[in-house]
Amino acid sequence: MNEPDVVVGIGGAAGDGVASAGNTLALSVARQGQAVYAYNSYQSVIRGGHSWLRLRISAKKPLNHGDQVDALVALNQDTLDRHLQELVAGGAVLYNSAKLQPAYAAPPGVQLCPLPVPDLTPAYRDLPVMQNTVAVGAVIHLMGLDFKGLESVLESTFAKKPQVVKTNVEAARAGYDYAVAHFTPLAKQLHATSQRWALVTGNELMAMGAAFAGCKFYCAYPMSPATHILEWLTAHAKELGICVRQVEDEISVINMAIGASHMGVRALCATSGGGFALMTEAVGLSGMLETPVVVVNVQRAGPSTGVPTKTEQADLNQAFGASQGDFPRIIMAPLSMPDCFAMPALAFNVADRYQCPVIILSDLLMGEGNETVDPALLDVDFEIDRGELITSPDGRGAAREPYLRYKDTPSGISPRAVPGVPGYLHVAASDEHDEDGVLISDVYTDTVRRKKMADKRSRKMADVLKHLPAPTLVGPADADVTLVGWGSTWGVISEAVERLNREGISANHLQIKFLVPFHVAEITAALSRSRKIIVVENNQSGQFARHLRAETGITAHGHIRKYDGEPFEPKHVVAGAREILERGTAVVEVLSTEPGWQTEHPTGTAGDWTGRAVATAHTSSVAT
Repeated sequence: MNEPDVVVGIGGAAGDGVASAGNTLALSVARQGQAVYAYNSYQSVIRGGHSWLRLRISAKKPLNHGDQVDALVALNQDTLDRHLQELVAGGAVLYNSAKLQPAYAAPPGVQLCPLPVPDLTPAYRDLPVMQNTVAVGAVIHLMGLDFKGLESVLESTFAKKPQVVKTNVEAARAGYDYAVAHFTPLAKQLHATSQRWALVTGNELMAMGAAFAGCKFYCAYPMSPATHILEWLTAHAKELGICVRQVEDEISVINMAIGASHMGVRALCATSGGGFALMTEAVGLSGMLETPVVVVNVQRAGPSTGVPTKTEQADLNQAFGASQGDFPRIIMAPLSMPDCFAMPALAFNVADRYQCPVIILSDLLMGEGNETVDPALLDVDFEIDRGELITSPDGRGAAREPYLRYKDTPSGISPRAVPGVPGYLHVAASDEHDEDGVLISDVYTDTVRRKKMADKRSRKMADVLKHLPAPTLVGPADADVTLVGWGSTWGVISEAVERLNREGISANHLQIKFLVPFHVAEITAALSRSRKIIVVENNQSGQFARHLRAETGITAHGHIRKYDGEPFEPKHVVAGAREILERGTAVVEVLSTEPGWQTEHPTGTAGDWTGRAVATAHTSSVAT
């Protein structure tokens, strides 16, 4: 049985309470066994602008935020004008009739649900934000769910303020009861289940996973969209025994993390692309010192300051080239929320084992996205592998051979002693060095020793892939089209493949989690039978497609790219794949609806504005 899903859009200006209304709704439905995937498209302003939050709700866990709207909660006139025509037949739009009115006719089959908010809650006169509570109460009924879930959320949210609880519960109940009496429920109805869910963001899961994996030092400078990792660890640092430091810039951040790791503790730092740019020289320091460090880059749209509140997958080249020279590094990208939780443990283990920097490439979509996760996935004991770490004397006394911190071993991995352990005195510096750590560049450069140490470091990468699971092809091996992605596009590509198969186009899917080193043999084998390979990624230049070609020699037949700051929706990928298959287009560039389009075309409908906007012999832009 296919479980129905409902997409609720909540829109307003910054300061209207869009996020808080969405969080209340998400928690309310989660307490009735519904899974949620939420994405908030917001501006970097404190007041004004336009914020657009979409929640996809279903008893079956959604993998993305969907591409249509069943219920619209408009908190201001701008939202009503922008998004009314996005509603599908059987949907509904809720708005405060005391201050808002539709500027044009609703699409066919869409129900207008005006709420007389001042009559429903006297508190509205002093607290205009109470319109949100009324609307959430009404939409709960329209979806077919019970009021008790919402009531429990309001009681727990304002538990220390009984009068606030009473006011909000009364307002929500008034909205719910008014909807019962005056509005027709949505065409798609949800049904409560007994499934329990935890509602979390990717950044919170990244922080939790790091704590579970033994992280004892975290350092950061606040930079969106990575800041919530710092906030979560700061809030729980004392109880978890983690030292958390906010310092003046990202140069200090990574150097402090490397220093903490050098002293034997697991150290993590996180930033976004601009901050990572400042960290890159120290990434090379980690490589030269052979001191592990884990760096999280929660990507946003760039370059420079770019678009701080928008998502992109355009820092892959930056991660490849972080710091100068040749040295081992490991680069990985979580595919899902559970990956955000589990990946820090894996990153710490391989960083410790191979004594090198590990870069985790997340992005705003995943880091700030709010999603329900099965609590059982969070109830784990991660294996902790510290590698060749020496933390105490071995008792061999003075007769033993001298300690060589950078000993030239067959594996390239040398015993790493924590500073201060008796009998393990050594030099650690940023210059090239010999096996004992003594610098070889101060007075002279020994070409033989220099090559020997570079080769030693390089050998460490020989068996890293044994500890990194290879990607697997999902779907029929002989499909007509293979969609290839990396990182956070997993959820949207997974659904696009399902839709293509339902529409008669045989499709499968390969999603890459580990970017350096690359599973060349496994990926080549998986793609060897593919008739048409299409790479899907959130950047303009096709950075992953280039990496795939460089590592395997495989050139994709088509590319679907999106770099307007918003994430893919399933319809984008489906339309792009059809464009490539039917027209032979090489590159399809996806564009979300431009702000202001709706107000310039107030009589438009969803069918009018979805389609190909520009087409040439080589590139097509799909506006959606």
